[in-house]
Parts: sequence; structure tokens; C-alpha cells
Amino acid sequence: MTEMAISVRGLCKEFGGKAVVKDVSIDVPRGQIFGFLGPNGSGKTTTIRLLCGLLTPDAGTGTCLGLDIVKDTAKVKRQVGYMTQKFSLYEDLTIRENLEFVGRVYEIANPAQSATDALVRLGLDTRQHQLAGTLSGGWKQRLALAACMLHDPKLLLLDEPTAGVDPKARRDFWDEIHKLAANGLTVLVSTHYMDEAERCHEIGYIAYGRLLIHGTVDKVIANSGLTTFQISGADLSGIAAGLAAQSPDLMVAPFGTTLHVSARSTALLDTALAPLRQRASLQIDPLPPSLEDVFIHMMRQSQDNFG
Repeated sequence: MTEMAISVRGLCKEFGGKAVVKDVSIDVPRGQIFGFLGPNGSGKTTTIRLLCGLLTPDAGTGTCLGLDIVKDTAKVKRQVGYMTQKFSLYEDLTIRENLEFVGRVYEIANPAQSATDALVRLGLDTRQHQLAGTLSGGWKQRLALAACMLHDPKLLLLDEPTAGVDPKARRDFWDEIHKLAANGLTVLVSTHYMDEAERCHEIGYIAYGRLLIHGTVDKVIANSGLTTFQISGADLSGIAAGLAAQSPDLMVAPFGTTLHVSARSTALLDTALAPLRQRASLQIDPLPPSLEDVFIHMMRQSQDNFG
């Protein structure tokens, strides 16, 4: 049987009488990369904090790295690396000084040597004396990852780690994450980027506190029940407005010089597209639904728990 790095059941958390996390259950095998998707305010960050012992659930049970997430929070924290949304290291310290400080916080035997190893591993050695506050977003991200890895964690929790980072830096970051996972590290990462979600072994979609769907990307797309068509030609903005007005169950989204039109009902799609098929200026082709199509569809179907 596959050993689970995370196994929780029925996690719940309320703030001010509002359910921020409601009945969330997750299993993440060791050595896998699990992607958390969902709109802002959906409960992703709160769930991550429940998993690593920074918050105590109001209900629910589970383990993280074989340790109870309620009773063994101190032990969990020592085996987890948590990278927050906002850069949280000291901007008036150098890269090396930040890493050595983190090493002392974790009571690492030789923080200077551990910092040196981290600098080399993540390509930071040539910038080690640069102040953290002068780094670009990509280099700050790399420093934050080095700090997370300093105490040799068994699990990485990454909360939107590449927000605001350029595409090359994001790709370099993900290459590093896959190398770590190949060596047995487990990673749970929240993201809004569909290309990043597609690089995860499994994904879960959480909306307004509820985990609505999870599985491999192919499974999530297949189970969405969506059918998608691509429309290309003239007056796409007018066509989009007309289709959107026909039914709230039709999902219309511009993609470059084309439109994607999706729905779970093929009959609804056939009825909506029939008049457009008569136009010689338009080309309408079936298209496999993308993860972004599914993501937007799930957002539209979700009910705001703060509404």
C-alpha cells in the first residue's frame, strides 16, 4: 500500500461564524506533487496552515508525515517546509545571512555549512552577499525555497510560490520541484496558473471551503462532463455577447483570436450553435476541454460561503 504523506478527513475551520474550510478530506502519497486550485478566498491557505500545525481545526482528524495534525504540531513543523505567499525573510540581510539565521532557528548543527550547501544547490552562491531586499521576484522565490529546504523537510507546502514571477523563473522553479519530488520529497502547492497545475501529479479544486474535485489532470477534465467548441471568424465579441445572453449554463471565453464555448449539455450547445453554423464566415470545431475551461466552470458553479 502506498504510504501517505498527508491523510486528513473532515477538516473544518470557522472564523467569525463563517466556514472557511468545510469537510475537506485529502490523501497525498509520499513523493507526489499535489496542486491546490481555487479562487481567492476559497480556503487554500487556511487548509495548508491546518496541515502544518499553524492552525487547529475545529473538527476533523488526520496525519501529516505520520504525525497527528492536532496532537503532534511541534513535530510536524520540524519536518515541513512552508513557503508563504508573501516573501517573509529579512530584506535588510544578505542571502547568506538570511539562510544562516534560518539555520540557527532550526538549531541546525552547522548553519554556516548548511547555508553554503543551500546556496550551491539553488544557484545562489554568486549572489550570497546581496541584500535580499534588492532581489527580483524570481531570485526572492529561489531564496525562499532555499530557506524552506534548509532543515531537510519531508514535505513542502508552497502557497502560490510563483505569483508575480516571470515565465522563465517559474519554469526553473518547477524543474527544481520535480527534482526534489523525484528524490522522495512530497509537495503540496497552491496555484492559479494552469500550466503549473498540469505539472502536478494530482490536483484538487477547492472553492469556498469545499474540496469539489480531485485526481489527475486528465481525470479531472474527463469527469467535468464539459463539451467544448472553438469558434473562429468575424465579430467574435458580438457572438460572445449573444451566446452568453442565451443561458447561464453556457460558458463563453475568448482565447486569442477564437472563442471557446463550453457546457455540460450537448443539447444546449447544439441549439446555441445551430444558427452560427449557417454563417459562412465562421468556423466551428470541436475541441477537447482544457483545464482552464474546467477551472472557470467550477468557479461559476461554486457558491460563496461569505455571501
